[in-house]
Amino acid sequence: MRLPRLFLALVALGGLAGPALAAQITPFADPSRVAVIGGSLLEIVYALGEEGKVVARDTTGIFPPEAMALPDVGYMRALSPEGVLSVNPSALLVVDGSGPPEALDVLSKGSIPYVTVPEDFSHQGILTKVRAVGEALGVTDKAEALATTLDTELKAAEAATSAIPDAERKRVLFVISVQEGKIRAAGSGTAANGIITLSGGINPLADMHGYQTLSDEALITANPDYVVMMQNSGAGDFSADLAANPALAASPALQQGRLLKVDGAFMLGFGPRTPKAILTLAHELYGDRVPQP
Repeated sequence: MRLPRLFLALVALGGLAGPALAAQITPFADPSRVAVIGGSLLEIVYALGEEGKVVARDTTGIFPPEAMALPDVGYMRALSPEGVLSVNPSALLVVDGSGPPEALDVLSKGSIPYVTVPEDFSHQGILTKVRAVGEALGVTDKAEALATTLDTELKAAEAATSAIPDAERKRVLFVISVQEGKIRAAGSGTAANGIITLSGGINPLADMHGYQTLSDEALITANPDYVVMMQNSGAGDFSADLAANPALAASPALQQGRLLKVDGAFMLGFGPRTPKAILTLAHELYGDRVPQP
């Protein structure tokens, strides 16, 4: 089954983290027409008040809503140099993990300035992205102010979730899709794993890397207290498929009706909205023991 592009875009938001890029970022000489590849980068640009410099986005750039009016140059993992260059950008701001490699190679070796921003699904990873975007756009003061605010908000959210005793932490299975009855869910190295951890939960698939199709045995072993899935992802509502899976149906999550449907861009974006996302998920898991955002 071919998955809808919007679904693939949302999965990309929660994709695998690539290695941090150590290269010094050189500010764009002309940031007047920047093509931004990566939904979290686009959110950061808007949070910095620099949206007037954006000439295009990729398919994962779906927030804030007004950004949808920008030209879409394609899915971040299936870019074509022609599509990106068709908007006549003065610079390219690209999140690590975009592709395919041959397209990025063409773009990075062209005459248009090109900056890759590292991706890491953590507190510090968000701050690094903010500072990198600010550096590229030549607004380091704005970026440092935003990073400071987010650092404070993230610390407050983490303090709230750290108060949950280890013995009471919930096992949270983040399901990405169901295809032909097979459940595909998030392991380590993913945004889903990052948000589960920051929200005070336990990912029962943390020993697996990336997104994995699970056997019945793996589902039984996972034994989640909660199951999380994305709503409005384009993959459709597969909650009935989850309930029909005998191995998962026996879990505390489904036995007690603990199936959470979340906004994928909000929950997996790892950008300016992540402090709120942490508290939103944690409040679902632990009720009033964690404040609502």
